[in-house]
Amino acid sequence: MPLLKIQTSIPTPEPAQIEALLKGLSAKLAKHLGKPESYVMTAFEAGVPMTFGGTTEPACYLEIKSIGTMQPAQTQGMSQDFCAEIATQLGVPAKRVYIEFADAKGAMWGWNSTTFG
Repeated sequence: MPLLKIQTSIPTPEPAQIEALLKGLSAKLAKHLGKPESYVMTAFEAGVPMTFGGTTEPACYLEIKSIGTMQPAQTQGMSQDFCAEIATQLGVPAKRVYIEFADAKGAMWGWNSTTFG
């Protein structure tokens, strides 16, 4: 059930660019976590009013949630990988990207009329 949610202050890119970004990040998230991509969800929201460091220059916030425990080596690797991808694909510098990593309990995540716990 890994989830990667992206919110950014940049204007909405072309649909094909968003689709390519989400598909690429979906595959990367599955690989980083060692989970089947068939359970990965990605979401993208552009044009979100944001400040970072007191300015409105382009910024990005990512949420990564997964059932189980993410290890520090995993979160470090994901931070490097996803910040680089956001900089390349959206033009938002890594220094203007925050990522929140959250471990979820299986019983607190629903899917297909049930939960994972």
